[in-house]
Amino acid sequence: MDTLSYKTISANKATVQKEWVVVDATDQVLGRIGSKVAKLLRGKYKPNFTPHVDCGDNVIIINADKVKLTGNKWNDRVYLHYTGYPGGQRENTPATLLKKGPDRLFRKVVKGMLPKNRLGDQLIGNMYVYAGSEHPHQAQQPKTIDINSLK
Repeated sequence: MDTLSYKTISANKATVQKEWVVVDATDQVLGRIGSKVAKLLRGKYKPNFTPHVDCGDNVIIINADKVKLTGNKWNDRVYLHYTGYPGGQRENTPATLLKKGPDRLFRKVVKGMLPKNRLGDQLIGNMYVYAGSEHPHQAQQPKTIDINSLK
């Protein structure tokens, strides 16, 4: 058997096929939809996944204000951040982040599930979050996917 005929194909910026997908967040649990969106952004559902390349899709999340959290997590869960000044530790709950905009809540959740490097910063830019069912990306002809069908 000729082993030279089996070459590992590694995707690069020129060969990657990026798509636009729409995900409806109505009555979805925040962490579960967040992990699936992170996998879509990373490109883990594609057969030509390459860990160091942005080979994921552009994800549009609609109806982000209708997302669910189980239990009393809307007020009990605490997200911390530090301003950089002495005594500058601030805390937010998911309810306050959602009031400031659903974009902030989804970015906080999904960013924690992406790599903590320049690639992760680039990937989070491929996510677009909207409170209602309308979005301005119709020119990209996004396809709607059922997030529950993904593992």
